[in-house]
Amino acid sequence: MNEPNLTSRNPATLGVRAATHRSAEGEHSMGIYPTSSFVFDSAEDAEARFAGERDGNIYSRFSNPSVDAFARRLADMEGGESCVATASGMAAILSLCMATLSAGDHIVAARTLFGSTIGLFNNHLSRFGIHTTFVDPDSADAWRDAITPQTRMLFAETPSNPLTRIVDLAPLAELARAHDCLLVVDNCFCTPALQQPLSLGAHVVVHSATKFIDGQGRCLGGAVVGDADTVGDQVFKFLRSAGPSLSPFNAWLFYKALETLHVRMHAHCAAAQALAEWLVMQDNVEQVFYPGLPEHEQHALAARQQPGGFGAIVSLRVAGGKAGAFRLINNTRMLSITNNLGDTRTTIVHPATTTHYRIGPEARARAGVDDGIVRIAVGLEDIDDIKADLEPGLA
Repeated sequence: MNEPNLTSRNPATLGVRAATHRSAEGEHSMGIYPTSSFVFDSAEDAEARFAGERDGNIYSRFSNPSVDAFARRLADMEGGESCVATASGMAAILSLCMATLSAGDHIVAARTLFGSTIGLFNNHLSRFGIHTTFVDPDSADAWRDAITPQTRMLFAETPSNPLTRIVDLAPLAELARAHDCLLVVDNCFCTPALQQPLSLGAHVVVHSATKFIDGQGRCLGGAVVGDADTVGDQVFKFLRSAGPSLSPFNAWLFYKALETLHVRMHAHCAAAQALAEWLVMQDNVEQVFYPGLPEHEQHALAARQQPGGFGAIVSLRVAGGKAGAFRLINNTRMLSITNNLGDTRTTIVHPATTTHYRIGPEARARAGVDDGIVRIAVGLEDIDDIKADLEPGLA
């Protein structure tokens, strides 16, 4: 039993009402389906389901009501036709690449990607003959010049981790279509509450649902959103065979978390804006990276491309390099020193020695992640308490 299709296109409403599944019990809040397999009515029913002639669940590696409900709700919020949910954000990226790329293909990617994404492209896909060229995300010429006849994918993350650089998606989408490439956008930092890359011309959106979609640092998960062919057919077939599957329990948590996503993201944005404006005034802060600041070089682009808000990530360069960064981090008492983000609790980390350590010093330098950079993912505590916790390390 399902609710009627919604006429609303507002992601806030879709997050609460879309893909509402009810069993014969008529529960208001969708149940969890922690089962590995499903029972068929007959041998003929099993045959029809396996042949794709009849709808119905088969095996939770690739079909489960809890996972399907989360995927349908997120697809609706992103404006996509299909969504495949995965075990983690990196599993989502790997699944997309394995489903759509072959040996000899080429990727053009922003050099400001998350460190694990860079590692996946450089250290693993390259072993299978899929090579990547990393470019300045702000330069349209750099993207264009890097494309070869073998290029099949353009991969961007906006805003970037940790320096919140913004990729202008509309012209990049035109470039992708002109060269018959997939434009893939990692929308982890914004979520559909703040930004919808598919409406700006992207073909595919990937998520680490572990971050803001979950919003409470509870569990791992990821998602790939796009059209019925690329995602609904190709990526789904990879998931069915290879099995980087999302657990039903985690899917249920994400499904419920989407109901409060808009409220949480707007609260994150308001607190991050206030913190960024306060950090700019601190003597030992050399630079603040937050697109909500008018002095951010891409402020106007961010305001246009992220109509829902500027996000929760505030990074800063402190005086004294690594020693100054460590002093700031180690003098906090409330903030959580952890590499995760998107939590109700504010987190703080030194990217050069954690999230971006494995990409090496040269790649870090090209991405602008030097030893003085500290990343703060602003949570939902009182903003005055967050400032007070940072003051000793900045004094």
